[in-house]
Amino acid sequence: MTPDVDLTLLKPGRHAVRDTLLALDCRLFEFAAARNWPLAEPVLPRLSRSANHGVLWFAAAAAITASRTPRSRRAAARGLASLSLASLTINTLGKRSVRRTRPVLDPVPLVRRLKRQPITTSFPSGHSASAAAFAAGVALESPAWGAAVAPIAWSVALSRVYTGVHFPSDVLAGAALGVGAAYAVRGMVPTRAQIVPPARPRAEVPALPDGEGLVVVANDAAGSADRVHALQNALPGCEVVECRPEDVPAELEKAAARARVLGVCGGDGTVNAAAETALRHGLPLAVLPGGTLNHFAYDLGLESAGDLARAVRGGEGVRVDVGRFTCGDAQGIFLNTCSLGVYPELVAERDRWSRRIGGWPAGVLAALRVLRADRHPLEAEFRGRAHPLWLLFVGNGTYHRVGLTPGRRHDLADGRLDVRVVHGGRRPAVRLLAAALAGPLTRSPVHAAVQVGRLRLAGVAPGSLLAYDGEVTRVEGEVTLEKLPEALTVYRPLPGN
Repeated sequence: MTPDVDLTLLKPGRHAVRDTLLALDCRLFEFAAARNWPLAEPVLPRLSRSANHGVLWFAAAAAITASRTPRSRRAAARGLASLSLASLTINTLGKRSVRRTRPVLDPVPLVRRLKRQPITTSFPSGHSASAAAFAAGVALESPAWGAAVAPIAWSVALSRVYTGVHFPSDVLAGAALGVGAAYAVRGMVPTRAQIVPPARPRAEVPALPDGEGLVVVANDAAGSADRVHALQNALPGCEVVECRPEDVPAELEKAAARARVLGVCGGDGTVNAAAETALRHGLPLAVLPGGTLNHFAYDLGLESAGDLARAVRGGEGVRVDVGRFTCGDAQGIFLNTCSLGVYPELVAERDRWSRRIGGWPAGVLAALRVLRADRHPLEAEFRGRAHPLWLLFVGNGTYHRVGLTPGRRHDLADGRLDVRVVHGGRRPAVRLLAAALAGPLTRSPVHAAVQVGRLRLAGVAPGSLLAYDGEVTRVEGEVTLEKLPEALTVYRPLPGN
């Protein structure tokens, strides 16, 4: 390996301002080298070495993720993404643009020096950039975890001057670049706090300071025991009923008969069943996310037991729209999405294999089997001519995409059904991927979108599958999809409270 600095190059000419700043930088470096740093000798050199190649930050991300909360997982992922962008910028542009030599080690005591001295250029500090990028990225998603990581990041940056491998200006420039990388990542993938649904229309809901009157039905197959226990600790007066998936509807009915507030903990399918029960009994609904995706709870702004407990204690709630589908005498509701075509077949195929091989492998296998099928699951008639369709998606509320993030709803009471269609043709996998990348575009060769209040589908083939909030049913003939504006009252913490 050869150093990045070519010592044979001529030194630049004199420049008063630059020379003054460089002289000040050298004096600060010498001042730091001459100082006695209590307790730093056994810590900072080791900390500096542990940050080589980002090892320290990958370990920190693993520790943050181990807390098993959605916010901590997002914080860890954002921190690593920010670190990656900062490292890429440093190694491709930063160090090759300003080819500054490393400090002379003479003023630095031997005990502080690293055993293996870096041979790259000095400006800016890559370790400082990575440390600042990771800490800032984590803090933008989770201020609490950011406060925990910040002292470590600061110590790593400080260690680069302490060990004599960087001037102070190298560290400051690297830290500034790292923070900039974190904000650049936030521009591409906004934090969840940036997309807070409006707290309207507000609803009058009972305030339960200790949770008395709240009965929570928890689906024990969702693996949500920790969240239920956290809710009980926050609201000791609430009642929790844990049951198997097949017993959820019956337990919801029993709970609704004695509750002031009906609570539910589980995935979107369990929340759908609880919403249907709450609507029939005229009860407000308290949703504790306990599934894998938790679309409704997250779009509502509920992520943890603490969020829900704060709303229940303060009596904070809103009214939201509910989607309803009707086919003959059968009907059902959906809080998130309703779809026909490829997706319901994929869900049915996934459920068929999930008990044998697990959820994620079953999803991959289902996608491969469904997308390889040489047929169109839907047909639509327009001006007397049949047109093949791969997918018809209907969202309860308009889905938006910001940057590279998946679609999310900014308003759960906008009175609209978000209808998306993927046209038929060859190569369904390519068409579905193209439609996903098209995102909010209303017109594309494979994708169309429109927002309506009601949709009627005629001539649906017998036995067609319809998926709603992860559940699947069979429909045929005429299917009507409509909105029930502001029909459901739910708890959610209000901004500013």
